[in-house]
Amino acid sequence: MLVTFERVKKRFGEKVVYDDLSLEIRRGETVTILGGSGSGKSVLLKMLNGLIPADSGRIAFDGQDITKLTEPELVGVRRRIAYLFQGAALFDSLDVGENVAYGLREQYWRTMNEAAIRERVQRSLLAVGLPGIERMKPSDLSGGMKKRVGLARTLALEPEVMLYDEPTTGLDPVNTARINRLILGIRDRLGLTSLVVTHEMSTAFSVSDRIVMVGKGRVLLEGPPELFRTTPDPAVRAFIDGQAPAEERLEDLLQS
Repeated sequence: MLVTFERVKKRFGEKVVYDDLSLEIRRGETVTILGGSGSGKSVLLKMLNGLIPADSGRIAFDGQDITKLTEPELVGVRRRIAYLFQGAALFDSLDVGENVAYGLREQYWRTMNEAAIRERVQRSLLAVGLPGIERMKPSDLSGGMKKRVGLARTLALEPEVMLYDEPTTGLDPVNTARINRLILGIRDRLGLTSLVVTHEMSTAFSVSDRIVMVGKGRVLLEGPPELFRTTPDPAVRAFIDGQAPAEERLEDLLQS
């Protein structure tokens, strides 16, 4: 397994986010994380990238327990595990080209010259369907274009794992479909392992090899999209259809 969470615990004050999180991710697969608000979906991504420390348990990436790494040692992990933030997190004061180049300048300033950085920026923007917009400012971009520029900045680092935090939130159906196609295309062309946090069931069903639902501090249900698409359980159906939180009924179901 490329990624393993073993008996992971995490809390913020009195709020228990995870009290027994165990999950395995295979190399090259795309896994979507579902769950109600406050169930810890984004926390899971940030613990894997070392942005939030686990309280206990083991989080292994390619055989290495990242919970035991120091902050300088985590730099190497973050070069291999890239995080695409929900709002793209572009710098308004920089143009698109400088935004995409930002991570390269931070991480590879000793080994990449300006020509190599420009080539990588151009290649990354082409990969997301936005060639030639280096001189535009983020304020000139639509919401969908900002998401794609954020994705280009992440791809420029040539990671092995992509962490997508709500990649289609706030987008219209056309741009949602475009982002979904990009996620699939990136997986197919580059062979990346991907974890996707989303509330959009169209995204979950479109891009996932496997779907994982979290809640009550642990994994409640996991399996291929067809399991979630065809389940007759009313609690799961209500969650998928956006009618009501499903965690209580799911836990009852799995314990029966």
